[in-house]
Amino acid sequence: MRPRSPGLLLLLLCGLRAEIQEEEIRAMVGSDVLLSCIYPEGNTFDLNDLYVYWQINVPGKRNTSSVVTYYLSGNSSAGHGNNHYKDRARLSLDSMKQGDFSLHLHNVTPQDEQKFNCLVFRKSLELEKILEVTVTLNVAANYSMPVVSGPSQDEELVFTCTSTDGYPRPNVYWINKTDNSLLDDALQNSTVSLNARGLYNVVSVLRIRRSPTIDVGCCIENVLLHQNLTSGQTEMSTGTKDSITEDPVDDTQDAVNQPVLSILAVLVVAVAVAVATGWLCRRRCPYRSYAGAQAARPELELTGQFARREGDPWRKRGSTGELGAPLSLCPPFSAGATR
Repeated sequence: MRPRSPGLLLLLLCGLRAEIQEEEIRAMVGSDVLLSCIYPEGNTFDLNDLYVYWQINVPGKRNTSSVVTYYLSGNSSAGHGNNHYKDRARLSLDSMKQGDFSLHLHNVTPQDEQKFNCLVFRKSLELEKILEVTVTLNVAANYSMPVVSGPSQDEELVFTCTSTDGYPRPNVYWINKTDNSLLDDALQNSTVSLNARGLYNVVSVLRIRRSPTIDVGCCIENVLLHQNLTSGQTEMSTGTKDSITEDPVDDTQDAVNQPVLSILAVLVVAVAVAVATGWLCRRRCPYRSYAGAQAARPELELTGQFARREGDPWRKRGSTGELGAPLSLCPPFSAGATR
């Protein structure tokens, strides 16, 4: 007669020992994970010849186990012994035929962080245990980026750091950002609590003496994920969000100076443009005194050496000096013109 209770049958089989395989895996909260339990010799199996159990130890009760899910010979599907794993723990019947008795665990929670034991027995071998695997599941969750608020306006500076929804329990540090040194633990008071999701929330309060230049940061360390999150900017108690090291007086002065600097820049550019324009005009159209008949000399030179240099129409060097521009841009002076 076959026992109807999977727990009772498992108790009867506990005395049969097999070599235990062990492995350790990690999963994030809310993810799906596969707990491996594979027969090493690659045999195929008849499901009617198998008894398969996945179990965990009951917290606070030594040598007491709770069945997560199981498969009994002759069943058409797997069953569940622990309501916490109902609809979350699953065995694949097709995979078990190939010697793969792995557990598919959905929507991992912090309570899943424990050791899972896989036990496989064969009925044809007088319920001999052919496989035993222990899988240690470590659960982790990312903390939120720490946010620092403060400082207060008292003689003593008070900063508050908060971070939420992480796992496992974190380490909390306060650092001096000027030299990245750790501040004394005696200056801080940290509270770590579990929320409704089974994840950790952190609140840490730092109290230090006021200093003209103070720049501190809060660091949340998740040891399992090898992750350090350090606060960026500090949320001031007045409601503004500025870096701790910023001086509000300097901000006001910068706000006043900015339009003045803009006006000065415009004036400098305008003066530079005016000077450049005047210089170009004087270069192209120089003022000269009336020289009588010599004013007609450039026209005569067009038929000489200057006319032969068509590739360079703007310059000509000779005994009379330099012609600075085409004659059409600078008309000859009349006899009655004044400077």
